[in-house]
Amino acid sequence: MPAESPRTALVVMGVAGVGKTTTASLLARELGWKRAEADEFHPQANIDKMSAGIPLGDDDRTPWLRAIRDWITDRAEAGENVVLTCSALKRSYRDVLREANARVRFVFLHGPAPVVAERIGQRSGHFMPPSLLNSQFGDLEPLQSDEDGVTVDLRDNPERIVTCALTALNLAGPGVSQ
Repeated sequence: MPAESPRTALVVMGVAGVGKTTTASLLARELGWKRAEADEFHPQANIDKMSAGIPLGDDDRTPWLRAIRDWITDRAEAGENVVLTCSALKRSYRDVLREANARVRFVFLHGPAPVVAERIGQRSGHFMPPSLLNSQFGDLEPLQSDEDGVTVDLRDNPERIVTCALTALNLAGPGVSQ
């Protein structure tokens, strides 16, 4: 594991449609941190596969996760804390992200599959079709007790989710900058 950095990367994780973008945006605004979308790091080949309804495998995800890890390290070395979205479905994926030279923490948005399916069915303009949701739930390994993070029920309203996450991670309150 890299040397401990004074910087933090807060990764909002979960399957497609759980509200990662909304939650990350609110967290970044509340904390005053830079925000990024993991989807922006996908190579075109991954986007093409998902657009065609083909689930990504570990070999597809590894370079993507490494690019995100390297971005976290770059931001930490520039003195920035960040909030980003990333499905981070498997522990091994989260392990790659934790290789970054920053304190990588997770906010796992979790809820029942029917609620997520309803949400993803209502969204438009995203390259991942609803048909891939079952593959994501199949790959999902929930955040474990020894991982630095918190699990939050996605059925709460976005403001409540953010408040719960910040409180559980001890990032709430005036003057918090780490």
